[in-house]
Amino acid sequence: MRKIVHRHLGKAVAGAGIAVAATAVMVAVTLPGSAGADDSGSGAGAGQSGQQAGQGAQGTGQEQGRAAVQPGVVEQAPAEGDTGEGRDPLTEDEAERVEQLALDRQLRRSSENVEGEGGPQPITVDLADPETSELDDPDAPRRAEVSFYDYKDDSLVTKTVNLDTGKVEATDTQQGVQPPLSRAENVEAAELLIADPLGDGLKADYRDATGNELTKPDQLLLNSMVYRANPGTPAALADCGEHRCLRLFVKAKNGPWIDTRDLVIDLSDRKVAKVG
Repeated sequence: MRKIVHRHLGKAVAGAGIAVAATAVMVAVTLPGSAGADDSGSGAGAGQSGQQAGQGAQGTGQEQGRAAVQPGVVEQAPAEGDTGEGRDPLTEDEAERVEQLALDRQLRRSSENVEGEGGPQPITVDLADPETSELDDPDAPRRAEVSFYDYKDDSLVTKTVNLDTGKVEATDTQQGVQPPLSRAENVEAAELLIADPLGDGLKADYRDATGNELTKPDQLLLNSMVYRANPGTPAALADCGEHRCLRLFVKAKNGPWIDTRDLVIDLSDRKVAKVG
């Protein structure tokens, strides 16, 4: 019985010794400053403390470096949705998808739309003609041509997108090219005209025809035609052709046509001028 008691007592003492030793190691690791606080400590202890301090400084530098680097943003590819085949016209899903694919981050940041906001003005999305070598190929890829007008520098940007791969295969930028105007551009032109003193005649004719005040474009049906400067054009419109200019053809909703053919709206300069 005495031997058993001594054996258990020895194990308890040994276990307590191990626990004390482990606690001392943890203190030395987690509190490196205290190991070097006593100048009478051994050189090895001071060296260990210096090494740990250096590692701590290195870790702090790495954390600062990580904080300075902004996380990258990965744009999600647009969903394919409903698709056509061969020379079928583009579906609504295809048209929406290729416009998103064509409008990359660089173009979005460097351009302006008709309202002066970031990103170019969408104009058209059409099925592209096949390449000459693909004319007789029934499996030729479907492509779309997407065009934007950049009001920042008055340029037309056209991108060709492969509908099968989702890749932009070609980009063409031209100035002095004026495609037909979009509905958004017609609406903006009408807003400029209504707000301008030269639009007073339009508002008076609208009041006479309908008995109501004209205050916003959605009271009108709008068509337009691109206007280009020619000999005899007023100086205020001399840049039309390089600038995005138009004449509006206006009809009151549930009412008559109102003649505004002598007025030209320069969307690039956001001004109205009279011709003729």
